[in-house]
Amino acid sequence: MRVATWNINGIRARLAFLLEWLAVRQPDVVGLQELKIVEEQFPSAEIEAAGYHAAVLGQKSWNGVAVLSRQPLEVEQRGLPGQHELGARLLTVHTGGLRFTSVYCPNGKHTGHADFPRKLAWLDTLTEHVALGFDPGVPGVLCGDFNVCPQPIDSWNDEAMRGSIFHTDEERARIERLFVSGWTDLFRVCFPNEQAFTWWDYRGGAFHRRHGLRIDFVLGNAAVVERLRSVTIDRDWRKKRGELTPSDHAPVFADLEP
Repeated sequence: MRVATWNINGIRARLAFLLEWLAVRQPDVVGLQELKIVEEQFPSAEIEAAGYHAAVLGQKSWNGVAVLSRQPLEVEQRGLPGQHELGARLLTVHTGGLRFTSVYCPNGKHTGHADFPRKLAWLDTLTEHVALGFDPGVPGVLCGDFNVCPQPIDSWNDEAMRGSIFHTDEERARIERLFVSGWTDLFRVCFPNEQAFTWWDYRGGAFHRRHGLRIDFVLGNAAVVERLRSVTIDRDWRKKRGELTPSDHAPVFADLEP
């Protein structure tokens, strides 16, 4: 079973790219983030033609999350309770025997901005909401764009950026609490010491210079970790494909035992 996450950075701009990736990688369940559309604009027909059911929580011009699955979906939670003012950022469904959540954490802008403490509060609320991996007996996946580098190795230049957004002790402490609450970073299970990134700025040749951050994760509870086979940061799909412009994020997928 293949589960995946991808900050698509605007599904209207990236639909052809997404459909090609779905056809090549054949994931079973995918969490998408940063749709940048309202639900009525979601390309349901195209996604259905590609063989996927979709659950969507949209928002005009900003944010927005979705889950695509080969199996039917049952929506459990739309939005993070108590944090709706920060937009459409969490969607939980049941599908294919999984409790699957797609999240798009607030960016925070910079540490002096009013959005920074709001980001920390959002992460606190997320941890409370998903503590103990929901029901530890039910396979659970929590994936998405968390906008935090959990460790220095997750940044191309942590020494220079230490204390700036994505690199603060406050943000890292929140991610650590999430891990302690029952969630495991599946990439680090497979690659405990590898430096790899999931996001690169469009500017300054960052992708080709390997100036990136690892801020997109597939997390699993204990019932998922025991089924884990492999994790892939799909870096090739951050590259331009013909005339198709990629997202600034790469997809991440994990392969699980059936």
